[in-house]
Amino acid sequence: MPATSSTSSVVTLPNLVSSSRFVLAAGFLMAEGTAWRIGLLGVASLTDFLDGWLARRARLTSQLGALLDPVADRVFVLAVVVSLLASGELQAWHAVALLFRDVMSLIGWFVARNSPALRSIPFRARWPGKVLTALQLFVFLAALLWPALVSPLVIAAAVLGVGATVDYTLMLWRERRVEAEGA
Repeated sequence: MPATSSTSSVVTLPNLVSSSRFVLAAGFLMAEGTAWRIGLLGVASLTDFLDGWLARRARLTSQLGALLDPVADRVFVLAVVVSLLASGELQAWHAVALLFRDVMSLIGWFVARNSPALRSIPFRARWPGKVLTALQLFVFLAALLWPALVSPLVIAAAVLGVGATVDYTLMLWRERRVEAEGA
């Protein structure tokens, strides 16, 4: 397939790598044993880095890929939280704090899709969200290996989650204002 700046093809290597996190999420839910779960966390982390790198490097970016990557991330995170909660490695407040940004993002997405003023604003990953995703993965690793670190790390993730939500909201409002002034 020739490299282009954007592709409409659904089946690209970056999209396949992103999609693998759905399988990894199911695998985490079924995995028994710390070593398997750590391995799945590692592979999911690698795919999270690799999909974007491949898309940029091979110029295979797509609207589907831009949507697929964060959805796959959120599904993987949800599966891990549910699994760790069910096994007692996370407490209920940990789960709520870890999923706060994800719930707010989902609400924001529905608001943006139903608000004509926000519909045309592209959704892009921002660094606070990327840092939060990395911190969430570290919390999961801590839950498996260093339980004493979980609560302080969850508090840090909750604070960063609020910050990431505020950052994204402000970005949408700035983009909306710029778009309105340009019209």
